[in-house]
Amino acid sequence: MKILAILLSIFMLASCATIVNDANVPVSLSLSDGSDGECSLTNKRVSLKGKVPATFMVRRSDDSLRVECTSDSGKTGKANIPSEIEGAKLAGSVVFFDLGITDSITDKHRTYTSSFVVPVN
Repeated sequence: MKILAILLSIFMLASCATIVNDANVPVSLSLSDGSDGECSLTNKRVSLKGKVPATFMVRRSDDSLRVECTSDSGKTGKANIPSEIEGAKLAGSVVFFDLGITDSITDKHRTYTSSFVVPVN
């Protein structure tokens, strides 16, 4: 009976996105005209700036990732990358562990598109 209880506990804990997901997710950005430039990325949990094309480690959040870029030639572009739910991990958390409460606080069940091209004028 103790072994069953231990195995059930391990299974329940492993299904929680808060435990199994990193706080950050990689997002690769490039500009639509293929040029180099600089972008700023913001959501309610992080604000980043950097050269593109590049990959940024973005903090997971339930709001859209706002991206504003300027190419080296002066062209500008803006985009919003929507936050998506990792369904299987959230479902496991809801059914097996904490009804999704912990994940809704930490947003570790959310993700962004891994690669995105920012349109520039």
